[in-house]
Amino acid sequence: MRAVVGLGNPGLEYRVTRHNIGFTVVDQLAQRVVVLDERYQGQALVAHAQIRTAEPVRFLLVKPLTYMNRSGAAVARLVASGQVALGELLVVYDDLDLELGRLRLRPRGGSGGHRGVESIINSLGTDQFARLRCGIGRPAPGEDVSAYVLSPFDPAERETVEHMVELAVEAALVFLTQGLEAAMNRYNNLRQQAE
Repeated sequence: MRAVVGLGNPGLEYRVTRHNIGFTVVDQLAQRVVVLDERYQGQALVAHAQIRTAEPVRFLLVKPLTYMNRSGAAVARLVASGQVALGELLVVYDDLDLELGRLRLRPRGGSGGHRGVESIINSLGTDQFARLRCGIGRPAPGEDVSAYVLSPFDPAERETVEHMVELAVEAALVFLTQGLEAAMNRYNNLRQQAE
C-alpha cells in the first residue's frame, strides 16, 4: 500500500505556517478522495483512504504528530509495521531552497538541511524514499530562518501557495495511481517548461 506523509507541527498555532505545507497538502488531498477511517496510530494521525476509480486505489494519508524535528520516529514506526514498503512512501514538505510556488519530486536524496527529513533519514537508516518538495522561498537577508518558517504566508503570497498546493495534490494523486516516475515526468517537466 502506498502512503503520502505530510510533514508539519501539530497545534493550531502552527496550522497556517510555511513549515506546515506538508500537512496542508495532506489535508487538501483528503478532500479529494474517500477517507475510510482515521485514527491515531503510534505517533501519527493515519487515515485509510481510497481513490474512486474503476479499480479503487487504497492508500494511507499520514501526519506525524511528533513535531517536525522528530518526524522520523513516526515514519519509521509506519514502515516497521509492514503497512507501507519504503518504495511506496511519498514525503511532502516545505523547502527553503525552492522558489515560492515551485515543486520538485525526487526518488531519494539528502535532507538539504530540513530537520524533519533529516530525522526520517536517521530513523530509517536510508535516504531511499520519494519526496515532494514544496517551495517556500528564502527569508529576506538578516531575517531569522526559524521565525520565517514558523510564520504564515503573506497575503500577497496566498494565491501562489494555493496553486502550489493544488499542483502538489495532483502530483500526489498521480504518484498513488501511476507511480513516482509518471508524477516526476508530468510535474517536473511542467515546471521546467514554465521557467
